[in-house]
Amino acid sequence: MIITTTPSVEGKSIGEYLGVVVGEAVMGVNIFKDLFASVRDIVGGRTGSYEVELEKARTAAFDDLTAVARELGADAVVGVDLDYEVISRGGTAMLLVSVSGTAVRLR
Repeated sequence: MIITTTPSVEGKSIGEYLGVVVGEAVMGVNIFKDLFASVRDIVGGRTGSYEVELEKARTAAFDDLTAVARELGADAVVGVDLDYEVISRGGTAMLLVSVSGTAVRLR
């Protein structure tokens, strides 16, 4: 499966547009990671625990996108857009990663 942010695939032509596909993942971050991230915010530097959770969420979102595109019979997903959000609820942070694009069949 080819996944690209560009509107086309170089060297290929799009034979059929199959529709918009979306993959989403929401990952909770526990209180200990939040505490250490808060300390890191004060002293500076990268927050490894959040980076790991972001990577997991991004991978899950792309896996979902790919699965939906495959179900439609797609060869590729073009025009991919990746969005990140932090959702705070009751003092707990959750990371939302949403990826969307257009599933296509290539010629």
